[in-house]
Amino acid sequence: MRSPTIEVRPAQAQDVEQIYALMLPFMHDKTLISRDLDDIFEHLQEFVVAVKDEVVLGVSALHVYDSDLAEIRSLVVSPKAQRMSIGHQLVKTCEAMSRKLGITRVFALTYIDKFFLSQGYTVVAKESLPHKIWTVCVHCPKFSHCDEIAVVKTLT
Repeated sequence: MRSPTIEVRPAQAQDVEQIYALMLPFMHDKTLISRDLDDIFEHLQEFVVAVKDEVVLGVSALHVYDSDLAEIRSLVVSPKAQRMSIGHQLVKTCEAMSRKLGITRVFALTYIDKFFLSQGYTVVAKESLPHKIWTVCVHCPKFSHCDEIAVVKTLT
C-alpha cells in the first residue's frame, strides 16, 4: 500500500495547535519571533501547511505589506521531514499566492540564505526594505542586534 503524498494547502483552524507545536522549538531558540495560539488564529489566512497523514510537517505564512511587497515568514519544516523539498514547496506556494494577488516582490528575513538563494532570491541590505516591515521585528529580542539576512525575489 502506498503512503499518501505531502499536500500543501491553506491552513485550517484544526491545524493551529500543530502549527504552534512545530514552531515552538524555533521560537524558544529565537529563530522565530514568538507567536501564541491567538496570534496564529488571528493570522490563519496567511498560513499554508504541508501535511501528510493529517500531520503538519511544515508551515509558512505570507504577510502582505502593500501592492508590491509581501514577506514569507514563519517558515518551518519538522526536523524529521527535512530534505523532502517541503520548504521549497511552501515557498513556491507563497510565491503563487503573491502572484495571484498581483504582488511582484517577495522577501524573507532568514538565517538560511542559501536555501532562498537556491530558489532565485538575492541578498539585499535590510535597510533597503521599507520601514513598515519592522513593526513586527520590534517585538524580537534581537531587534537591536538583528543578525538575520534579508533576501528578495522579483516575481515574473
